Amino acid sequence: MTWHAAILTLFPEMFPGPLDHSLAGRALRARRWSLEAVNIRDFASDRHRSVDDAPFGGGPGMVMRPDVVDAAVDSVADGRPLVVFTPRGRPFNQSDARRFAAGPGIVLLCGHYEGIDQRVIDARAMQEISIGDYVLSGGELAALVVLDATVRLLPGVMGAADSAAEESFSDHLLEYPHYTRPAEWQGRRVPDILLSGHHAAVAAWRRAESERITNARRPDLWAAHCAAPVASQASPP
Repeated sequence: MTWHAAILTLFPEMFPGPLDHSLAGRALRARRWSLEAVNIRDFASDRHRSVDDAPFGGGPGMVMRPDVVDAAVDSVADGRPLVVFTPRGRPFNQSDARRFAAGPGIVLLCGHYEGIDQRVIDARAMQEISIGDYVLSGGELAALVVLDATVRLLPGVMGAADSAAEESFSDHLLEYPHYTRPAEWQGRRVPDILLSGHHAAVAAWRRAESERITNARRPDLWAAHCAAPVASQASPP
């Protein structure tokens, strides 16, 4: 069955956008996944197609109406995970991408203005997700990020079956450095171990580099790695 994504947005013309290229684009044309962009304005009830109104309690900006958003959600809701993007949401991570890829698809709600009326978020039990500690003008860029991270994990999308297993954030570790030809460039040599042909030694070097870099750059990931079950920390053969 094809993995299906639905985007609820005020700007459906933004999709597929970058997702029409590279791995995601090839997979889209191969029908390994499908994408539906739904215009939230189509569910407004007035002649101006209004989707927002002033916030109760006062303050700047406008808030997306719960009745309009709910009608848009209802048009695609079928049990797939329902995600709304907000700066106050839980940080999106690789585990989320794997979880979404393992299911039948996803529904992504892109907010605008000051946000979306909380009542529809609560009523629909939406997963509130953030892609970083900054504010965007809308959820569309976040939707592109989440879809790209997820679609590449679908069966048959990536060329090498073991590519995903060795990427950053697998086993709570950042990925090791990569090198290719020429073996020496501007006086900088590729580490000798990578030229040795000794596969076990190469694997051990890569593991050690992943651990060193993670410890130095992401103490939060390093702490999670150290707290993980011993089996998941074993060096590759």
